[in-house]
Amino acid sequence: MTETLKLDRIDINILAHLQRNGRITNVELAEAVALSPSPCLIRVKRLEKAGYIIGYSAHIEMAKLGETVTVFTQITLSDHHMEDFARFEAGLRTVDEVIECHLISGGYDYLVKFMTRGISHYQSVIEALLERNLGITKYFSYIVIKSPIVRMHYPLGKLFGSERASR
Repeated sequence: MTETLKLDRIDINILAHLQRNGRITNVELAEAVALSPSPCLIRVKRLEKAGYIIGYSAHIEMAKLGETVTVFTQITLSDHHMEDFARFEAGLRTVDEVIECHLISGGYDYLVKFMTRGISHYQSVIEALLERNLGITKYFSYIVIKSPIVRMHYPLGKLFGSERASR
């Protein structure tokens, strides 16, 4: 069960540190946010219980595992009723190669990020989606050549912390 908490700057600071290093010890975290270990752990447990922290994971260096291709795909649906969006999203959830899916405003409906072994693998994934009759009327693919900036964390201090108030 999640609850709504009023977060203070220390809570935001805890979240900022944990998203950068989920393996940080409680003692290190407490020191980083200027708390003693016991109150720090209580806050972390409270943030977990309230649903602000939804899990911990490892960041994988994909290039060490082998060659992959990242493709951003703009997808337009043929119809725009709630059930059309629901059918498309449910179908996409079953595709492991889908890394992100965003319903957006503008000239198309979804921006989807795929990661595949290569172009031919991507093409087979797209063809399989088209065969499933998920309502795709057109799509445009953009192959990622290089990703000079990929952040694994959000700028919590700028968005919700004391840095925002100082502007």
